Amino acid sequence: MATNQLYMHFLLHAADLVEERLRRRLADLGMPPRQARVLDALDRMGAASQVDLARAFDITPASMSTMTARLIAAGFIARETDPEEARSNVLQLTAHGRSLLSEIHAAWHDVDRIIEETVGSENAAALAALTRALRDGLGGRTPGHGRNETAAGETGLPPRSR
Repeated sequence: MATNQLYMHFLLHAADLVEERLRRRLADLGMPPRQARVLDALDRMGAASQVDLARAFDITPASMSTMTARLIAAGFIARETDPEEARSNVLQLTAHGRSLLSEIHAAWHDVDRIIEETVGSENAAALAALTRALRDGLGGRTPGHGRNETAAGETGLPPRSR
């Protein structure tokens, strides 16, 4: 690699291109990729507060509030009183939101196939390992990890892929 190239430029550009493929694939569901990730996270976490979700995604509570308001309006999630703390609310998947999970996971698998077709299976596996190591090294984790999963069982993949 030439010394004047930045690793992050290639990583960010590739991530944008992959996300655009995913955005197109999820368009029929009327759901952007990040909202799809929130549904998957709620599936992993069960009922969760907005603060818990914001923390899991490492975004501000205000940003999560905007996203969850859209998901509530679309009927994908519901806000309910926390059964353990009557003054608090929790979010959870509705039946409609839960019914979309298999389609979301199928879209993710389709994009995985695009990556494999583009760089080959061996390179795709290496890419997954390297980006996971980068994510973990920077303090990231799979939303819901630690609540319904153990460290040994955490894969970062939808349940169908495990």
